[in-house]
Amino acid sequence: MVPHLTTALTGPLLDLEKQVIAAQPRIEHWFRVQWHEHAAPFYTSVDLRNAGYKLAPVDTNLFPGGFNNLNPAFMPLAVQAAQVAVEKLCTTAQRLLIIPENHTRNLYYLQNVAALAEILRKTGLTVRIGSLLPGLAEPLLIDLPDGHVLKLEPILREGDRLRLREAADAEARFDPCAVLLNNDLSAGVPDVLKGLDPDQTLMPPLHAGWATRRKSNHFRVYAELAQAFARLIGIDPWLIDPYFSFCSGVDFMARAGEDCLAAHVDELLARIRAKYAEYGIDRDPFVIVKADAGTYGMGIMTVKHADDVRDLSRRVRNKMAVVKEGLPVNQVLIQEGVYTFESINEAVAEPVVYLIDHFVIGGFYRVHTGRGADENLNAPGMHFVPLAFEEVGSYADASARPDAPVNRFYTYGVLARLAALAAAIELEETDPEFAHAG
Repeated sequence: MVPHLTTALTGPLLDLEKQVIAAQPRIEHWFRVQWHEHAAPFYTSVDLRNAGYKLAPVDTNLFPGGFNNLNPAFMPLAVQAAQVAVEKLCTTAQRLLIIPENHTRNLYYLQNVAALAEILRKTGLTVRIGSLLPGLAEPLLIDLPDGHVLKLEPILREGDRLRLREAADAEARFDPCAVLLNNDLSAGVPDVLKGLDPDQTLMPPLHAGWATRRKSNHFRVYAELAQAFARLIGIDPWLIDPYFSFCSGVDFMARAGEDCLAAHVDELLARIRAKYAEYGIDRDPFVIVKADAGTYGMGIMTVKHADDVRDLSRRVRNKMAVVKEGLPVNQVLIQEGVYTFESINEAVAEPVVYLIDHFVIGGFYRVHTGRGADENLNAPGMHFVPLAFEEVGSYADASARPDAPVNRFYTYGVLARLAALAAAIELEETDPEFAHAG
């Protein structure tokens, strides 16, 4: 059943889409060169916002949840991409261990783990799921809403390797070639994951977790790539790149850092206002203030005036002060807000594109009936609609309209790949071994 997309497929003809489609040969060649030089993350999801006049990524996740929300018709693409990714990391791979978040009460998240495991099993791997749950001594069976059962098993650290017990033989061990983290390490890196045998490939690497990763660093790299990409196809980089800045030393409860925050908000709004004037855009500019580390839509607010970040109410300060795992926020990203003109059944929507290695494997619309076109949609009350395109969008069709489904999703895929490439370079630059060697 194809959902009714009220504007997603009939929106304004973007000059950007026309230029992307016309430049497809140059774009694909450029990406081939880039992926030869930089190792793609094992998997990535990218939140995009399409304002009609601007299309830009606003978040890039290196531990994506939501594989259960993808269109099942694209499973063959996901399996093929996973085969490529696994072969790069472990040519003799037979066994793989997935380590998820400790959200045993979030059954929809666990359905994501089950969907991810199914993709990997279809590559020919034996896949089991190990848990970091404190005190877990025996396998835990969890009934999922879709009727499946997920088995979480306690992880054993033996020497410098992670293993699982074999049920039939207490002495036997499941010894995986590779370990896939679906846990973003917001609370820090647990000791059990430190100092592992390099031959037991850990992906993504530990420094991809929110204990060390910063969004401001990612968008700095992305901005540099957007400049190069814009030159390649002859566009203004602003059309694909959200302006940003950041503030350190912020303490929302102690009201520290308010002046820094207000000054950056004021400066960013002025830059956006100038671009709106240049392009004749009759909208109020806004910025999104969010924690520089962390996910799950926590610690985020929409701001339209510098005064909005002064004298925050206690309720807002409480909301902004901590993120997942109760970690305090002390650095924030101030990011240009990008409107979304897309909606499904009159509810605002934004596309989320999924990649394994450097291949687009599908995506979905994040939809929220209670949020506006200038608000964060990653919030309680959201729901998901698989992308309704007949093709996954790995190629463009120059004979079709620029906003035809195949072309619109191709453009989405190009921007998602650009964000994934930024993540690849970001991980290279923040690799502790690379930094030590330098």
